[in-house]
Amino acid sequence: MSHDADFIAEALPAFLSEAREQIENLEALLLQLEDQPGDTELLNALFRCAHTVKGSAGVFGLDAVVAFTHHVETLLQRLREGQVELTPALSTLLLRCNDQVRVLVDEAGGAAEDAQGAALREALVAELQTAAGVAAPSAPSGSTAAAADEPARPRRLWHVSVAFGPEVFRNGMDPLAVLNYVRGLGDVVHIVCDAAGVPTLEALHPESCHLSFVFSLDTEASREQIEDAFSFVREDCQLHVINPGASPAQFADLIDAMPDNPRLGEILVAAGAISQAQLQQGLRSQQAAAAQGVPALLGELLTEQTGLAPQVVDAALRKQRQRAEPGATGAAPGAAGPAEDQRFIRVQANRLDAVINLLGELVIAGAGAALLARETQQRQLMEANEQISRLIEEIRNGTLQLRMVPIGETFSRFRRVVRDTAAELGKDVQLDIVGGETELDKSVVERIADPLMHLVRNALDHGLERAADREAAGKPGQGRLTLSARHEAGSVVICITDDGRGIQRRKVLERAWARGLVEPGVVPDDAAILRLIFEPGFSTAEQVTNLSGRGVGMDVVRSNIEALRGTVLLTSTEGEGATIEIRLPLTLAIIDGFLVAVGSSKFILPLDAVVEVIEGRAGDACLDDRGRGVVELRQQVLPVVSLRTLYAIEGNAAPRGSIVVLKSGHTRFGVLVDTLMGQHQTVIKPLGRLFRSLRGMSGSSILGNGEVALIFDVPALAHLAAEPPQSRATPELPVERSLS
Repeated sequence: MSHDADFIAEALPAFLSEAREQIENLEALLLQLEDQPGDTELLNALFRCAHTVKGSAGVFGLDAVVAFTHHVETLLQRLREGQVELTPALSTLLLRCNDQVRVLVDEAGGAAEDAQGAALREALVAELQTAAGVAAPSAPSGSTAAAADEPARPRRLWHVSVAFGPEVFRNGMDPLAVLNYVRGLGDVVHIVCDAAGVPTLEALHPESCHLSFVFSLDTEASREQIEDAFSFVREDCQLHVINPGASPAQFADLIDAMPDNPRLGEILVAAGAISQAQLQQGLRSQQAAAAQGVPALLGELLTEQTGLAPQVVDAALRKQRQRAEPGATGAAPGAAGPAEDQRFIRVQANRLDAVINLLGELVIAGAGAALLARETQQRQLMEANEQISRLIEEIRNGTLQLRMVPIGETFSRFRRVVRDTAAELGKDVQLDIVGGETELDKSVVERIADPLMHLVRNALDHGLERAADREAAGKPGQGRLTLSARHEAGSVVICITDDGRGIQRRKVLERAWARGLVEPGVVPDDAAILRLIFEPGFSTAEQVTNLSGRGVGMDVVRSNIEALRGTVLLTSTEGEGATIEIRLPLTLAIIDGFLVAVGSSKFILPLDAVVEVIEGRAGDACLDDRGRGVVELRQQVLPVVSLRTLYAIEGNAAPRGSIVVLKSGHTRFGVLVDTLMGQHQTVIKPLGRLFRSLRGMSGSSILGNGEVALIFDVPALAHLAAEPPQSRATPELPVERSLS
């Protein structure tokens, strides 16, 4: 039993992770089903999710999860059979139940037990039983929950064939522990481990599973309970369960699903179509006929002696031929099947973070080695270092790709938020998701979820109107909220767009006058008015609700986004809607940079933001005393900023400095530098406390010679370049900015 306990302790984290994924899928499917109530595929997928959670929980003895999920499963089965119709109220009930399943799974993972949860679940069980039209017996519990509503069954002999897939070991599962759990359902009368499917020693991979078993189980359990025992590995095994009274077609299906066996008689015995004694009798009859010079086929003899259906014999013969045919399953151990092409492995995030950190140190060390190689001027050493640098870059790109996840998974979570919040506010809202396949660093995705949540709820509360108000304004009664994402210039741009009332600038301005944020009577431009929304404590809500009105939120959203080296931009047309654009870096770890120098100071510009370089024209710029000015570029005026003046760098400007043209969104501007030092792989390090208040900077990096170079925040630098001289006295709260 200690082996079982060790298995459960080791596999429980994997179960919790899988269960939470199934719960997320169940919620997403329920929301999809509301739009397509007659879709049988969605219903079947929904039932499978609930069934998987219940069966997996049974393997780990999580009785509370099994008991509660059983009632959910019963209602879903009634929906599949068409006995119950899905209504909005029923969908809401199932969503509430799904929330409780999530709570139970979290408690199994060590979360504090909710004292009120038990009473709430009892009430939900009563609602589920009423909706399903089931009498309300005492709540089932344990692994026999599925049988609680049914009378006791007589013991029956079941024949089970299971072939575990090659990924079972890699996914943390122990087939023997699963079989031990099955043994607890009854008596295993006969069990055979099929060794024919094990490849040769040369082709055997030590982490791949090749175990296949055929056994007879004498039990009172139902087919569903037997199948539930394999729920945790259901996706990684081929399972077939039949009873002795099954039809010939069922026996034939079992034989087709069995692992390969070399002999006809072994196939039939393993499938339970005949007993071992009947096989021996058939073999003796075949030998006796051969001794008399009369050839006899074993299949025909068994058909005559046992009444075995020809259909079952034919299926066994097909299986035997498959074993003999070249290229059949198991015949070519070196061949990779379709499953091998889509293999997945779970890796703990902290292990991946450790690899990323080591990779960063490798990049710094590689840059130092390359610098020393250039100083030695030894051609062979320089070539070797160039090769190493290319390999490091490939490793960097591949490793960073491991942390990239589609943002659509985060977007999908908001379907429930939009549904519940809109219902609470009495609004009809359609959520559209665009560009969900856009990939972003997992650490960024996790930290952007809360700001996005606030912005979505804010759009529902403040932006979108009720149906009557929309129709009075000549709009469709149903509001539209769009979440979109796209890649742009080495960044990810996320937009939250609504077609609501837009920002009422006059209302914002009046509230700003009342709070003293703007001098009464002064009317700033539209951009300055929109910036006020990001002031701490600012709110235009008429009353405090559980959604808004407390003045906490938009300033926190901006701070959280800026902490990710991101920017936020708000645009709005009154009466037509508003758009909040969030621009985030693809990754927080390593970027390609462009190294420049001003005097003895080194700076790094994100390479994706560099448009072009104009050498020798720094003297053409017309600058004011604060280092801001313009230069003519291809008959257009380009704003420029002098880094030397902006950051008070000592020394004289280079006689032939250069202008690096950068882009931030739709804005282009130039920065004046003394020296261009070329492309540089940049490991991003956080700024120390001394530099956190330095405007226009987002981080730092260590160069190969040990010097520290500051990394520019291009959007913030763009704001500094375009800032007019008289704006120095105004509050510096740009809509689009980064660390300040």
